[in-house]
Amino acid sequence: MYCFVVFTDIGAIKSLREDFIGTALETNSHRWIADYFLPKYMVDNVSAKMQYIKNSQVGVNSERPTPSESTAPTETSELPAESTEETEPDVNAAEEAFYELFWELNRSSFEDYLDEHPDVLANGWENIYINEAGLYDEGTTIYTSQGEQVLAVDAKNRILLVRVTGTGYLGVLAICKDPSQLRCEASEGIGSYGQTMGEIVERSGGVIGMTGSGFYDPGGNGSGGILAGYTMCEGISYGIHYNESGYKRIELATDNRFYICDSNTETTPDTTDAVEFSPALIIDGELMVGGFYDWNGINPRAAIGQSERGEILMLVIEGRQVGRSIGTDVETCAHILKRHEGYTAMSVDGGTSAVMYYDGEYVTRCSNLNISSRLLPNAWVYGNYDE
Repeated sequence: MYCFVVFTDIGAIKSLREDFIGTALETNSHRWIADYFLPKYMVDNVSAKMQYIKNSQVGVNSERPTPSESTAPTETSELPAESTEETEPDVNAAEEAFYELFWELNRSSFEDYLDEHPDVLANGWENIYINEAGLYDEGTTIYTSQGEQVLAVDAKNRILLVRVTGTGYLGVLAICKDPSQLRCEASEGIGSYGQTMGEIVERSGGVIGMTGSGFYDPGGNGSGGILAGYTMCEGISYGIHYNESGYKRIELATDNRFYICDSNTETTPDTTDAVEFSPALIIDGELMVGGFYDWNGINPRAAIGQSERGEILMLVIEGRQVGRSIGTDVETCAHILKRHEGYTAMSVDGGTSAVMYYDGEYVTRCSNLNISSRLLPNAWVYGNYDE
């Protein structure tokens, strides 16, 4: 049976075999699994294919606007502020502004939820707060127009959390409406030691955070202190640029837009925050992944991007949890973001590092069930950002 599975050329089995190798190779600490069970030439062949795909992204970069062009992202709707006058506020205007801001919501399911939970409107549309995103919560009965279950609606911070699911995986997509509230936060000991996601978010005063840079991780025991690649956190540079072919950098610029470029290029002067990893998922609205053999490894995943409307898209897929979520491939992540009008997006550090933390609790499970989060060098953090 071993010889049949390893050496057969039957298409379906060969494809599964290559997916298994790809899954192992994507995480250095698990490469030994492929090396132990399969011939070296097979592992080397898949490794070469993966590098070829990486190389195909070299030189494919975001088009940046010229100084004469408008660089502001498409503005999302502002909810009307609470009235300080004695006259009654325009409830209908506030309601319509809410639905314009959270355009993804299926309105009928949201109104049904309000009928069942009238207290949600006690402080007005501009202060709606629903949070059933915790690991032991079941989520709401609200759905998006894309068919996803809503986990949280936070009008004050302009955040929407939805459940993403598919064959063998589940995760959380956070849609953050105000790109000016995003930054890359360094851990307290970056360069020496890391912190958990919760510690980074809480120390920075943020509302929600997700994975950022990778780090050197010998034997899977890295402390999160030594960066792999380069990062910029609120204008301060750390680490050394990846020189390996195919690595990309996602840069957040002063115009509150994400741009993707090759990692071995100089950081642009208008960059405020940046992370290097691979692959790019979407550049200028075009999918950068997909095909017969294209990042098919099944792993926990993390990706960050921006929609055509300027919204920040933060995606974390859980993995390596039999009966809950095995994980998924990179192409699936790209399509999840694309259905939310993703315009720019890149993978960031996944595997055991892939976690999301919102409003004081983890909303995704780490693949190592003994911990809530690894020690990380930095994190993408959104909310309560006062420059």
